[in-house]
Amino acid sequence: MNPVPETRPTLCVGILAVNESRRIAACIASARFADQIIVFDSGSTDGTREVAAEAGAEVHLNADWQGFAVQRNRLLEHVRCDYVFFLDADEIVPPELADEISRAVQSGEDAVWEVQWNQVAYGRALTLMKSTGGIRRLFRADNLSHFAGVVHEDGVLRRAQVPCHRFRNRLLHYSRETVYDSLLKLAQYVQLGASKRAEQGKRGGVLRGMASAFAIFVRLYIFRRGFLCGAEGFLFCFFIALECFFRYAALRYDRLGAGQVLARR
Repeated sequence: MNPVPETRPTLCVGILAVNESRRIAACIASARFADQIIVFDSGSTDGTREVAAEAGAEVHLNADWQGFAVQRNRLLEHVRCDYVFFLDADEIVPPELADEISRAVQSGEDAVWEVQWNQVAYGRALTLMKSTGGIRRLFRADNLSHFAGVVHEDGVLRRAQVPCHRFRNRLLHYSRETVYDSLLKLAQYVQLGASKRAEQGKRGGVLRGMASAFAIFVRLYIFRRGFLCGAEGFLFCFFIALECFFRYAALRYDRLGAGQVLARR
């Protein structure tokens, strides 16, 4: 009798994208250790889908944008693997982290795993800056029910009482390559943050925005050591502080209501 071959756990890397033709090939290349790579496109007009397909990804399209959580839930419908790792189009998985992810998948453990970022801003890796915290990215597919949240969405588990581990190595996050890109991201995340707070019934205003901006700038630039990263570190922290200020200004003066149309990343 021939022995039954052992089956190993499999991994899907899921990537949300819109107009990311410049970055998507490198993102996909860093995920080649996975068994399945899905690029879920939100209506790109710059050839992102064609570049992704040429790079070997499985490409799906849904341009009916209703927020990040909804798009991640749509992507989940196409996952055929035991585990799913979510990667953004402006992120790269370094080889050391890829090895860690692969070992976690092969363990077969019923758990979730967090990952931290090394920010790359304005041409400089901000490696001397402390990470801003862990983000849950690796899930067992059979335990991931859905995603919830307008922005900074998170997975909702079917079995909530499972261990949560953190990878030692970090993702590279190319979040702010130019000042112009930062201004576009600022406008997008101001709207997203304001919409989220409107749904929670929070109030906005200039003073609230100033307090929020000051607090986050001090935390990032001083306590998380952004000052060690030169002018690039200052710009990175300053733009995040501006985002905090303007989200409260928009909440007060743009008269946002729950369910406001959401900006795309």
